[in-house]
Amino acid sequence: MTTMAGTASTNTREPCPAGSPPHLRVARAVTPIDLEAATGAVRALLAALGQDVGSEHLSDTPRRVAAAYAELLTPEPFALTTFPNDDRYDELVLVRDVPFRSLCEHHLLPFHGVAHLGYLPDQRIVGLSKLARVVEHYARGLQVQERLTQQIATCLQRALHAKGVAVVLEAEHLCMSLRGVRAAGARTTTSALLGLHREHPPTRAEFFALTGLRQ
Repeated sequence: MTTMAGTASTNTREPCPAGSPPHLRVARAVTPIDLEAATGAVRALLAALGQDVGSEHLSDTPRRVAAAYAELLTPEPFALTTFPNDDRYDELVLVRDVPFRSLCEHHLLPFHGVAHLGYLPDQRIVGLSKLARVVEHYARGLQVQERLTQQIATCLQRALHAKGVAVVLEAEHLCMSLRGVRAAGARTTTSALLGLHREHPPTRAEFFALTGLRQ
């Protein structure tokens, strides 16, 4: 069996458990990818779809496709670094338009768009680049947008114990724009609101106003 180096993780903990330390290693347990078997499967699929796999143009396509899917399905571990909120900052922290791409688990076609993430700090704040890292980490894999939105919000809440967390994803799904109804340009919006962002209407309204989104 040929496996993709670095795809397996022995960390089987929840990615962002309650009481997480200041430097939490975010990693999901994944099954090693068999690139040799995946390459053969792509070759068989192309043949079943009536393509000439003996063509010079397609001779290396199965390997390329297998490698591309392996990359898209392999989350990269990272350290979710947080810091003491020494200045007791208690207003909204917002990062807008974080690009992401993922794979629809129903059609194996990409969906892509932007994420807006906000939180109300309590005892700790997070390195801003780590917000984008959380999005990328959970986007790598077979996903549905609803689950992805909730996973990002839950991870941030558990890591920061924030007073509130808000996550909105806007994405175009190629399974909708390239096939079926072929609604090119249509975007799907999902949200996950926790803590004060769910319970306190003015706090929720501030987040949506600053992101430029309608509630």
